[in-house]
Amino acid sequence: MDDSLTSVKLSNGLQVPALGLGTWQSPKEEVKTAVRAALDAGYRHLDTAYNYKNEDAIGEVLQEYIKSGKVKREDLYIVTKLPMIHMEPKLVKRSIEMSLKKLQLDYVDLYLIHFPVTLSYDGDDENTFPRTEDGKWKIPEKSDLLETWKAMEELVDLGLTKSLGVSNFSISQVERICKIGKHKPVTNQVECHIYWPQNELLEACKKLGVTITAYAPIGSPGRPDRIKKEDDPIAMEEPIIQKIAKKYGKTPAQVLLRNLLQRGMIVIPKSVTPERIQSNIKVFDFNLTKEEMDEIGGINVKRSFFNFMGNMCENHQERPF
Repeated sequence: MDDSLTSVKLSNGLQVPALGLGTWQSPKEEVKTAVRAALDAGYRHLDTAYNYKNEDAIGEVLQEYIKSGKVKREDLYIVTKLPMIHMEPKLVKRSIEMSLKKLQLDYVDLYLIHFPVTLSYDGDDENTFPRTEDGKWKIPEKSDLLETWKAMEELVDLGLTKSLGVSNFSISQVERICKIGKHKPVTNQVECHIYWPQNELLEACKKLGVTITAYAPIGSPGRPDRIKKEDDPIAMEEPIIQKIAKKYGKTPAQVLLRNLLQRGMIVIPKSVTPERIQSNIKVFDFNLTKEEMDEIGGINVKRSFFNFMGNMCENHQERPF
């Protein structure tokens, strides 16, 4: 087993599991099965969000496993995220408290700003993506990302989260936060896979001491049809990936994950299938050669599967992409 890649050291000194379970789009009953399968397979890093509306189901399983002695709270690394409707500084503390209540935890290990654009809050905590009449996201007249960050920092001081981070942020946004931050972001969670390798962002964040956490690391095969395009490439069918998988007796998904781990990233593949969840963690017993890494890096198809989010807030000053 290659222990050097099983965990990543954050800028605040904490060691975190380099591979976690993503839970986006996982309905409550499915997510319970997924979290049980993940904990049984040895996962200790679980990624959720207020917006996913499954924190309560995850909390139930966590309690079940902690109370039965199967896992200890201090061995878990639980991540959740501030929704865009709660980015007004006065709403931030209440939002994490709502998440903690659902998760049945006293603190999370990492709390992220989910997306750098604030959405209008109308008092309805369930209306996480308010829309205008033309279907775009509803945006308040005024918002200040740095003030949101300052409100996030208080959560560390209060012991509600151990670390802070961001998600879907551009290089300049991460730089601005790092410049003013008392508590620096430890990670930027972004879409990253062979077709969207984030080379520039990775280098820039490295200089700032910020890790990259890759969502959609195997190319998000389960993303909704409404955001799929007919000509979208399929990462697991990429000939280079299939060739390398065959050589090592591994699945294409395992090769895709291993590639990002060897690039120094944290990966959070999403699955609700116990067999795939078990398979995805078996990535620490083989190494890709420099030639294989270069070959994967040389794939010249470039495609983001999540850039539609930028189109939902196209005139906003904080639109990240």
